[in-house]
Amino acid sequence: MVGVSDGHRSAQAPASARTRVGRPLLSLALASMMDEVHAHSGAVYLVAADEPVLEMAVMAGLPRAFAAPWERVGLSAPIPVAEAARERRLVWVGGEHEMARRFPRIAVVLPYPFALAAVPVATSSKVYGAVFVTWPGSHPPDLSDREREHLIAACGRLAVRLERAVEDNVSPHAEPDLLGAAQVGSPAGTLGTVEAARMVARLPYGLCSLDLHGRISFANAAAAELIGVPVSQLLGSQLWAAVPWLNDPVYEDRYRAALLSQHSTSFVALRPPVDWLSFRLYPSTSGLSVRVSRARAVTDMNRSGPQPGDSPPRLVTISQLLSLAGALTEAVGVQDVVQLVADEIAPAVGSQALVVLGSRAGRLRVLGHRGYADAHVVERFDGLPLSEPTPGTHALTTGVPAFFDSREQLERLYPRRHATPDGFEAWAYLPLIASGRPVGTCVLAYTERHPFPADERAVLTSLGGLIAQALERAVLYDAKHQLAHGLQAALLPHSLPSLPGIDAAARYLPATQGMDIGGDFYDLVPVDGMAAAVIGDVQGHNVTAAGLMGQIRTAVRAYTTVGQTPAEVMRSTNRLLIDLGAELFASCLYLRLDPRRGRAVMARAGHPPPLLRRPDGRVRVLDLAGGPLLGIDGSAVYPTTEVDLAPGSVLALYTDGLIESPGVDIEDALTDLGRQLAEAGDRPLDELADELVRRSAAARERIDDVALLLLRARD
Repeated sequence: MVGVSDGHRSAQAPASARTRVGRPLLSLALASMMDEVHAHSGAVYLVAADEPVLEMAVMAGLPRAFAAPWERVGLSAPIPVAEAARERRLVWVGGEHEMARRFPRIAVVLPYPFALAAVPVATSSKVYGAVFVTWPGSHPPDLSDREREHLIAACGRLAVRLERAVEDNVSPHAEPDLLGAAQVGSPAGTLGTVEAARMVARLPYGLCSLDLHGRISFANAAAAELIGVPVSQLLGSQLWAAVPWLNDPVYEDRYRAALLSQHSTSFVALRPPVDWLSFRLYPSTSGLSVRVSRARAVTDMNRSGPQPGDSPPRLVTISQLLSLAGALTEAVGVQDVVQLVADEIAPAVGSQALVVLGSRAGRLRVLGHRGYADAHVVERFDGLPLSEPTPGTHALTTGVPAFFDSREQLERLYPRRHATPDGFEAWAYLPLIASGRPVGTCVLAYTERHPFPADERAVLTSLGGLIAQALERAVLYDAKHQLAHGLQAALLPHSLPSLPGIDAAARYLPATQGMDIGGDFYDLVPVDGMAAAVIGDVQGHNVTAAGLMGQIRTAVRAYTTVGQTPAEVMRSTNRLLIDLGAELFASCLYLRLDPRRGRAVMARAGHPPPLLRRPDGRVRVLDLAGGPLLGIDGSAVYPTTEVDLAPGSVLALYTDGLIESPGVDIEDALTDLGRQLAEAGDRPLDELADELVRRSAAARERIDDVALLLLRARD
């Protein structure tokens, strides 16, 4: 422990004397600070030595379990102690509603009435940590000047002492928490306490005493009889752990609420099979007293515990929250997010309608909505300047949630809403904040007046954070999706040319995985009364593959135009691909068609073989000689094959995405494609192309891009 004397240090004192640990520095400083401002709990955090993290060094007044989620937090975390250390200023949270609005992560876990102040422990040159202290919910909503001055001065003194300790090469360490140890079942030591025990034993109702950890340190006989557990089994145990039918988080929550708020709380529980018991908790800074009695009129009481036949609580449970978080990770586009919020989140919180808002170019955008009978009521807000005074724009631009229990409350702040009635009576405007910035607003609407208690506000605000992360990903995905389609459309032919003696049809389907963009390509080029056709596949499903595909297609067209033979076109394209140094390979099939002579000359580079349907309906797989994939061997040669192409013949050129499917043999898939071509080959080419794609199992799964080019020789 680091200990520093309150007296002046002697400059001549040896280092060993000056650094001797005398008293626990952090614990004493915290206890003194709490006493000065009459706080009932608090903690000291220290900055970790090697990372931007605050670590809890000591806690006082409450069990550490109350702050367990925040024992170690990043300096950038959105919680009061981190904000105090980060911004080197006092942070004040005046109650549960302000906590739910500003720090929903804390309010979700501790949705109780209490006030909190967080103060940096810092000198002019260095931040050593931060302190928080809390008061019961009865504390005034504002921090008094005296309290503020005491806290700032005390943290300043602590920072100076830590600075001196560091100068003396003494590192501050964690210290034992300041909680009084429970004296479980200790015998009475005086006549007065013996008589008090006798008096309690004579009372007709049960009494228990719990320490700050919830452990039972005393129980009278009436309590044991009512609960149905001997006193010997109750002592030293937590009430909800010692009694099976009290083992429910709802009851433990009442204990936590009483301790943190220092307000009495109560609940009613069913002792099987039919006995209802009432538990009243009276807190103090040292523990709780519990009064146990029979509940005579359960239906007239404000029950806190789960009862048979009760409908599920409206507020989202932890399991629902986890389920919603998992579902949101699966949402792909913006409309997927809107649909998921409508199907899962809105019903879970009792909302009947919703709107998801975003912004673009300084204007409000309606990204989606559900539950409105008249869509025009919502869509009229699309395009409003963000400077327009509406609750949606205010939540989006400020990042502050807004809750309106009634229409009167909303229209009092936003009078223009009188002109846009939507049939709803209450609203929650949740800012969608991702990566520290607002990306939109989720508006939940209710058909009836709807109060928003602090715990519900905290849950809704936290749900807004989950929706924001999904929305940010979805907006990015939609932008990439549009980019992919635009790039693909620019790189592939907009239409196929009309050629003498040749009919043509083509189809392209992007893969459903990745960016929906890939390296499959096709082209048809007129050449001096003849035609050249090409189909190919660059490996990969990204912008690099698409860009390289565009270069290859352009190169093939250029080499064709200057009069190179099919073999020369393939060799030139192969050398170009190697010279580009892209380290990607490509398959390719190139044809030179001469419909007047009824011939086709083909060259192949590792590409699936084309299919030829003859005029009599028979289909043949053209197992052409060929060379390696383009981009592998700069000296590779690509032999050509000449094929008869009688009028009425159909050539089917395709990429492997049309036939390759997991668990399906490639030969079987090729046979199926040939059968379909034989059966439907007399149809118009556009119908035939659609039919081949529709009946392809691989095209339905779309693990890979699909390109198909059909060519028919005419008379």
